[in-house]
Amino acid sequence: MSRFDRIAVLGAGAWGTALAYTAHRAGREVQVLAREPDVAASLSEGQGNPAYLPGVTLPAMQASTQAEDITGADAILAVVPAQFARTSFRAVGGAVAPGTPVLLCAKGIEQATLSLMTDILAEEIPGAVPAVLSGPSFAADVARGLPTAVTLACTDGVLGHDLMAAIGRDVFRPYWSEDLVGAEIGGAVKNVLAIACGMVDGLQLGKSAHAALLTRGFAEMTRLGVAMGGKAETLAGLCGLGDLVLTCSSAQSRNMSFGKALGEGRPADEVLAERRAVTEGAATAPALVQLAQRQGVDMPICTAVAEILARQITVAEAMEQLLSRPFKGET
Repeated sequence: MSRFDRIAVLGAGAWGTALAYTAHRAGREVQVLAREPDVAASLSEGQGNPAYLPGVTLPAMQASTQAEDITGADAILAVVPAQFARTSFRAVGGAVAPGTPVLLCAKGIEQATLSLMTDILAEEIPGAVPAVLSGPSFAADVARGLPTAVTLACTDGVLGHDLMAAIGRDVFRPYWSEDLVGAEIGGAVKNVLAIACGMVDGLQLGKSAHAALLTRGFAEMTRLGVAMGGKAETLAGLCGLGDLVLTCSSAQSRNMSFGKALGEGRPADEVLAERRAVTEGAATAPALVQLAQRQGVDMPICTAVAEILARQITVAEAMEQLLSRPFKGET
């Protein structure tokens, strides 16, 4: 028997649904808390989640829109977008017993406060025990049972390994790390860099430019992570470099496909309005740049993305600025 037999999942988007199914397949009793009644009903009736995971067959899983239904959960997977995390945590705080592990599975930085997800959790549910799940993982791949490896960060090694045992399977392999900050920074920054890589593709600048931008973006990610107390080796692992490579290499990534549309000349507002799912990098970019400035960290690629989204410069102007930067050493 697992230490965590009853698992609640906050959020029923593509990633929340995929993780709920993963925990279900691992033998756990799962309760999904959805925001939209139609999504909750579809999951409960065994009709899958056509709104966010079309074409993926899923068994019936317990799902509702009532916060009290997660009362008594042994562990919680929080899979709500970063900009909605605070209100979501506040809404369910009364149903979360002190000492309950909350595995933070969404990636981003709160715009209003520049807070990481662990900071928001500590403020809104102070009795919860934080952990972070991050890594190269498309929701549809995970839901279909395709092999995936991720980082599970938790300062308590025993708790971390118990959580790994609760949700891990042969095809879903968590690797433990004690570096919460590194895992969070990797997950947040890669979404912004994926927008930039998408722009390179939209402008048809070639694979060499794509690889150069990805690599220099990884340097930006590492600088910020280390400045905030994370470890460079964490960012060189699944939750940093691994996630960056995946997100910047496939149109299946919402962030990269968004950037590609911008590179092709489409307005950001128009592209975002067509989407039901959140494109997290678009919301994270301005907060990320402010956080980097606070830390005294130079992040020219991420800054360019934020300026494009704020309509301060065009995509073409941003690329010209990046290409005209002074030559310097690589490290």
